[in-house]
Amino acid sequence: MAFSEAPAHMPAVLVVGGSGFIGSHLVAKLSASGARVVVPTRRYERAKHLIFLPRVEVVEADVGQEAALRRLLRGQHLDAVVNLAGRLHSDTGAPYGRAFALAHVELPRRIVAACAAHGVTRYLHMSALGAAAAAPSMYLRSKADGELAAAANPAVAATIFRPSVVFGPEDKFLNLFARLQRHLPLLPLACAGARLQPVYVEDVAQAFVAALARPDSRRRVYELAGPDIFTLAELARLAGRYAGHARPVVALPAALGRLQALLFECLPGAPLLSRDNLDSLRKGSVLAPHPGALTAAALGIKLTPLEAVAPLFLGRALPRVDRFRSRAGH
Repeated sequence: MAFSEAPAHMPAVLVVGGSGFIGSHLVAKLSASGARVVVPTRRYERAKHLIFLPRVEVVEADVGQEAALRRLLRGQHLDAVVNLAGRLHSDTGAPYGRAFALAHVELPRRIVAACAAHGVTRYLHMSALGAAAAAPSMYLRSKADGELAAAANPAVAATIFRPSVVFGPEDKFLNLFARLQRHLPLLPLACAGARLQPVYVEDVAQAFVAALARPDSRRRVYELAGPDIFTLAELARLAGRYAGHARPVVALPAALGRLQALLFECLPGAPLLSRDNLDSLRKGSVLAPHPGALTAAALGIKLTPLEAVAPLFLGRALPRVDRFRSRAGH
């Protein structure tokens, strides 16, 4: 039964990472479908844009603390927990650094344990396309172990999503390329030939909503990618053109690209690009059909071409209220 059919029991869903880029779109869709949504956040200010949505409750809590996580689940009568939490950068380590271990492996393990302890039988987990134990990057290796943690408890039915790079309003991908070309005379680009199959954020959010409404999605893995494959250089050029600031894109040799990433890592704050990001890009992020693979089509989703929507959010600076309305479907 679809949520829009207004069942007698409206689903109640806890969305970890609900105030972020993908989470904000998902929370808006769940709210519109009639679900009751709880969004934990360490800083209430980060989730203020969600508080006006119907049936959405923002709770200040640190889900990284096991006691706080269990308090969240206790007494909420939840039907499902969604975990979108993740990070792109970490310290180094084997097979991955501590920051990746905490965000991608320990957190899902704790969430699933809390679900089992409080009778929540559904868990929807965000992984990444290309996640594998032998993947070339720490990011993808930690995502693979996160999938194992998500599916480890037989009392909790996990549904795992592996998206390619996700684009949309306020993304840190196409918008970054557009912003850089606004200020630079040319764009030096590492891994310019990397092949990606970017997927629209609204399609990713709809995949989660559709899976929640379908019992047959339990214990399944869905690989989410857009309808078209691009090289990284092609995507950078499109972003610049759509934003009205097209600049020459210069492909860097592998050694120079790695040096560029190392320099970014030495700067204060989160780097624009890390060497581990390059390791992920080397693998690419495109669907590799294999027997039994499930994609967005299995959830009845018609994929949105990048060219259909990217000019709309890159071509002009949307006021914050308009960006919020676009998330909420207005």
